[in-house]
Amino acid sequence: MHSRARRIAIPLAGLVAIVPAAGTVSGPANATAPPDVVSKNAETPAEQAIQFWTPDRIKLATDYDDALDLSSKGVKGSNDAPDGPPGSVPPIGEDKTKTKKSRHVNLPNTVGRVFFTLPKADPRNPKNWRYCSASSLQGKYRNLVATSAHCVYDTRKNTFYDNWIFIPSYWDGDKIWEGKAPYGIYAAKTFNAHDDFVVKEDYDYDYAFVNVYNGIKVKWEKAGHRWRWTVENVGRLGDNVGGQGFTWNRSTKLNVFSFGYPAGRHADGDKPFTGRTMKYCYGKTKPMPEARTYNLQEHIGFACSFTAGASGGPLLSDYKSASRAGYLAGVNSVAWDTDGNDRYDHISSPYFNTDTYKVYKAAANRWTGNMP
Repeated sequence: MHSRARRIAIPLAGLVAIVPAAGTVSGPANATAPPDVVSKNAETPAEQAIQFWTPDRIKLATDYDDALDLSSKGVKGSNDAPDGPPGSVPPIGEDKTKTKKSRHVNLPNTVGRVFFTLPKADPRNPKNWRYCSASSLQGKYRNLVATSAHCVYDTRKNTFYDNWIFIPSYWDGDKIWEGKAPYGIYAAKTFNAHDDFVVKEDYDYDYAFVNVYNGIKVKWEKAGHRWRWTVENVGRLGDNVGGQGFTWNRSTKLNVFSFGYPAGRHADGDKPFTGRTMKYCYGKTKPMPEARTYNLQEHIGFACSFTAGASGGPLLSDYKSASRAGYLAGVNSVAWDTDGNDRYDHISSPYFNTDTYKVYKAAANRWTGNMP
């Protein structure tokens, strides 16, 4: 079978019971990370990043799609498998409680859009204004965002992106600032990724966890051709929108929902999504074929027509609509055209194993606080 893929990431949420194991994250604040975890503070000052993203620029930001094409014709299946016992960390608010399932699919407040500018490039050029999807995640200090590594790190320029912010529950209304940031804006402090993605560009490690400062709500007013702002501190991300749980070394066959903000075109030019509102898919994952060009051997995926812009959103298992919470079992990394008709029909995520948990644990114990 011939397949082509483009690098994107999407949120998923599933309906599979979680295997109890880890329970909670523990450890000292800002503990030293293992040698295979890359943790680096954002170079752009937080206030500068938030000021950069005026309503006009947010409106013009484009979905991040760097046209990655893969072929899996005649290539064996992936090698994803647990490398240790399964584990899980519960969502915020469900540490000691159980929530009944709902028959309706309620969109999670934790999911939103991340905005950034390409590094070593002119930030005034709209071509360098990009966005992905992401989700708030459980952590000791309730300051954690999960996304794809290619939504935080540029492998071509070998550095992290600039002006990186997260807006949970993003909604693009008809007015230029209407509804865009109902729970505030959260600027990056520390990026956490696996060394094999940063150094080797290995897409089996295409995940990242970002510590963000406490959020602010911004009121924008336009005077002539310039924007002026006033701000209000709204506190920690997890206190405002909650945070998804985290799980690793699970089965490769999980029932999942996928949430994100797709906006890109299919290979045939069709553009079914706008990126203005959150969308979702539902399906059962399976191991995906190997894509040697990008060291991709351990991805799980399922049938979904999402396009670029959904990159980085959460793949969640055991999702409950009543609480809008589940367990992060992946982040979308690649969109596949498995039947060769120039339309993407599957999305995939790196398989979350013990290596993933190491990166998560390092990030989950980092404190941030208010913006300096």
